[in-house]
Parts: sequence; C-alpha cells; structure tokens
Amino acid sequence: MRALDLLSQRLPQEPAVLVTVAAALGSVPREVGAWMVVFAQDAVGTIGGGQLEWQAIAQSRQALQGLTPLPVRQKVALGPSLGQCCGGAVELVFEHVSANDVPVLRQRLMPALSPVALFGGGHVGKALVEVLSRLPMAVRWIDSRDEVFPADVSAHVHCEHSDPVHAAVADLAPASQVLIMSFSHAQDLDVVAACLQRLRLRDDLPFIGLIGSATKWATFRHRLESKGFSAQELQRITCPIGMPDIPGKQPEVIAVAVAAQLLKELGSHPD
Repeated sequence: MRALDLLSQRLPQEPAVLVTVAAALGSVPREVGAWMVVFAQDAVGTIGGGQLEWQAIAQSRQALQGLTPLPVRQKVALGPSLGQCCGGAVELVFEHVSANDVPVLRQRLMPALSPVALFGGGHVGKALVEVLSRLPMAVRWIDSRDEVFPADVSAHVHCEHSDPVHAAVADLAPASQVLIMSFSHAQDLDVVAACLQRLRLRDDLPFIGLIGSATKWATFRHRLESKGFSAQELQRITCPIGMPDIPGKQPEVIAVAVAAQLLKELGSHPD
C-alpha cells in the first residue's frame, strides 16, 4: 500500500514499466498478482528478487531507453533459464505506464483488504497499528478516549471514538478479526461479551483475540459463564493472543506475534 503511494508520486514525474506476475506454476518467489514498477534508476514493488527480477528490470530499462521493444508476455522457467533453485515457472506481463495511468493502477493494484477491529489505543495497540498498516488489512481502531489516537495514520486505518467502547461491536464489518486490548479489564470484558453476543446472532467474526494471561482469561471465563455463555461459545475466544513460539513482552514484539497470528488465521480461512 505504501508502494502504491510511492508509485502515485513518482509516475507524474517520469514514465515507467509495470511488470506483473500473470501466472505461476510450482515453486516460485511470488504469487500471481505480484508487481513492480521499473523507473530509469530504481523500482517500486517486487516480483520476488533474484535473477528473475534483475532480468525483468534490465529488459524494462532497455525499453524505456528505446533500445529494445518491450515484451508483452514472457514465460520464464526459473531453473533452466535463470539458474534459480525455486524450480517453478512464471509468466510476466510488461506494460508501459505513465501519469495518466495512476487512477487505474491504484484501483487495479490495490490488494483486497481484510477487516480488523482493534479495541484499545495503548502501547501494544499503537505498535500493532504500525505493523498492520503495512499489511493488506483495513483496521478499525476503536477506543473510548479521543486523545489516544496519533494525528497521522495510514489511509487504511480508521480511528473511532466509542463510549461505551463495546457499542462499536454491533456494526463491525462482517468477517472482521477482532483484537481486544483496552486500558480497562472491565471494558475488555464488555467487548468480549458483545462479540459473543454477535456470534450468537450472526456468527460472522472468525477470530476474537483478547490480550492477557491465562489467569486473566480464567477470571473472564468465570464472569462470562455467569452471564450465560456456554463453554462451547467461550472456546471462540483466543487468550492469550500472539504466536506462542515468538517470545518477548515488548509492545513491538507482541505486535509482530499477533500480526503473524492474524495472517495464519487468514490463511486457514481464505474465504
């Protein structure tokens, strides 16, 4: 997404070549849809690095200089052609692009964004937003305190004041992954309960994660049971959150561990 912003800034200044992975077979560096835009001196984005990318950049620059025609489509067997050990094959599409193409390219190259609802603007919340803003995720960042949000956030992060904070659960985007880490255990409990209630009504929140220890979850479990939620319903809550094999309690480390967990969840539920 930041690559798209950089592309939008650069194309009005100089023409370039867009290189896109149109097909992929076997073990390859990047997936179909991966792209890079090659300028005279540098490039934005990547199709996987290595000899594949180096050769595509060289061909693009020769075409930009008028030395050779630009190939339209090119099939590349990574092992036989380039000596790369991936073993697969890709098909690349080359296109001349300029300032006039910026609006179309922004639409075309924008990845599909998965919705994430983040409750809490504390240290971990801020660190998480920094990480998630670099991933193909649309983040709805919610807190009951207005002053916690920074002035400058990514275009894919929407800051929202909600008091009471759990009221925002009702209109979360379907398929939202929910992360709960407010400044208050009482607020956390309210948000968890609201999420469980929504699961009863619509069952459209694939992941609900609560920051905290096993002890915190044991306390929450007891209180939620007293509110009438069953053991089966409580199994839908993940607490603690984050990949367990990533140690460390610094906010930045937790943010990376949680982001990795979200990506893993998305991979196991691609629809």
